[in-house]
Amino acid sequence: MMSENKMSEQELENVNGGEYRIVNTGDYRDAAIRSYPGLNAPVVATLSNGTTANSTGRFAFADGRNWAEIDYPVRGWIKGAILGYAY
Repeated sequence: MMSENKMSEQELENVNGGEYRIVNTGDYRDAAIRSYPGLNAPVVATLSNGTTANSTGRFAFADGRNWAEIDYPVRGWIKGAILGYAY
C-alpha cells in the first residue's frame, strides 16, 4: 500500500499538467492501480481512500469499465469512477 502522501492543490496542478482527484472507492477497500486498463492487468500499487491522485486526462474502456490514467503518486490505471469521473 502506498503511503498517503498528499500535495496541496497548487502543487498537484503543476504535476505534468494534470488534474487532481481524490480516491474514493465508496467503502473500506483500497483502490487497485494497474499497469494498463483492465481487470487482468497486474496491480502495481494500491491507494487508500482520501489519497490525492493526478489524472493525466487519458481514458480507456476495458472489461466493461472506464479507466483513467494517473501519474501521481504512482503511474498506472484506475477505474474512472473511483476518481469521480462519470461516463
